[in-house]
Amino acid sequence: MAIEQIEKIGYIGNIANIENIRTRNHKFKRGLKAGVLLGFSAILFACDHSVKVPDEAIFESVAQAADGYHRSQKNIARNQYRHPVETLEFFDVNADMTVIEISPGTLWYTEILAPYLKDEGRLIAAAYDASLENKPPYQARLTKEMLERFDAEPLIFGGVEVVAFTPPESLLLGENNSVDRVLTFRNTHGWVRSESAAQVFQSFYNVLKPGGVLGVVQHRGENRLVPTGNKISGYLPESLVIALAVDAGFILEATSEINANAKDTKDYEEGVWTLPPVLRGSKLLHKQYQAIGESDRMTLKFRKAL
Repeated sequence: MAIEQIEKIGYIGNIANIENIRTRNHKFKRGLKAGVLLGFSAILFACDHSVKVPDEAIFESVAQAADGYHRSQKNIARNQYRHPVETLEFFDVNADMTVIEISPGTLWYTEILAPYLKDEGRLIAAAYDASLENKPPYQARLTKEMLERFDAEPLIFGGVEVVAFTPPESLLLGENNSVDRVLTFRNTHGWVRSESAAQVFQSFYNVLKPGGVLGVVQHRGENRLVPTGNKISGYLPESLVIALAVDAGFILEATSEINANAKDTKDYEEGVWTLPPVLRGSKLLHKQYQAIGESDRMTLKFRKAL
């Protein structure tokens, strides 16, 4: 699909330097052995991500992608907390689907979804709109780093498409009734804080095909301000997230405890970011928080009626 076509139907929004964002149509047969130059042994990124490239690249399943060579050991270590294989199975994500990942951040889930969907399906990364002014600098930085990594690793990310998504300014995810799955991981608290959550969930509903699934993973707990700095804690009540989706028209089909963590006490001065992987706060307590693990999370599956 040409850039002009993508812009026309709304799959790429008003991202700065849009001429540098190209549709990547490199398709490879799942199971096809792809030779890579031996001299190209590593790519280092600003986020301290190191990619070691083997002679062959084969991704036949989510499980293979989750433990793939292209992922840092730090990211693979988080599989024990984020359960990507079980989570994507719960959301019924299949290799031939069109999937939108909302706010991919540092690409933790994108690293898994991109190679899994590359052969038969489509992955659309709904990233921060870098053209917007007066936004936190990290938003433009994350989008820039994402695009740089897509270009640097075409074998993994060559088929990923990009749409600008920064609520409430940039909300259009694509044509109505056009995708099979919308997935959002640990993002909803930000939309609640900006009072754009209702619009966001309506956008999810609009872009999904009838029968399509919205998968939500979110830090679970009381929605309160943390003592320091009058900031949000990152936690939300499960009932609030369910209400947002139902109000947009979704049907709650199932809930799961895949990503639950009973050790999470949810009473930290720095909110959810006290826990791994951020470990904000006193370094003297890092070992204690590492023993807790990542946050307690709801995992919710919503469906758009046929």
